[in-house]
Amino acid sequence: MQKRLIVNHQLLDIMVMRLCHQLIENHGDFSDSVIIGLQPRGRQVAQRLQANLETILGMRVPTGYLDTTFHRDDFRRRDTPLTANATHIDFLIEDKKVILADDVLYTGRSVRAALDAMIAFGRPANVELLVLIDRLHSRHLPIEPTYVGRRVNSIQSQRVLVEWQGQDTQEDNIWLITKNEE
Repeated sequence: MQKRLIVNHQLLDIMVMRLCHQLIENHGDFSDSVIIGLQPRGRQVAQRLQANLETILGMRVPTGYLDTTFHRDDFRRRDTPLTANATHIDFLIEDKKVILADDVLYTGRSVRAALDAMIAFGRPANVELLVLIDRLHSRHLPIEPTYVGRRVNSIQSQRVLVEWQGQDTQEDNIWLITKNEE
């Protein structure tokens, strides 16, 4: 297995701050906007965005996280059952501008599931997608992000790993992992 660093902790901080400023440019004070992180990995992205936005704006930014397990198109196709994550959305999204946040956009299937799951909380006025990494040339569905930290060319045998400080690692990093063919 080969592991190549594609975004170090300093660059990741800059990326997140840039994304926050883009969000402020388009959403102002967030009075009509909310952030929803896709479980499990988008939760950390949403929390990091929320912390930075609240520091910049000096006000609360409504943020939640959404489990899409039972809305996935591969839910019943697996040998082992999927384990559901928690959903925590303590606000209505009716007529709100929703920013779905995730770490990596690959096939688009998780985002499709999130769109289905999100409807239980109301009908949003608008939905945008924010991802740290957009894996190019890998989409199965016509889904494209509105906000992107970095675009990465990768092949199917590779995967992108986003590590957050405190989760068995000393600092935030994003890796491109290639499995050795045997």
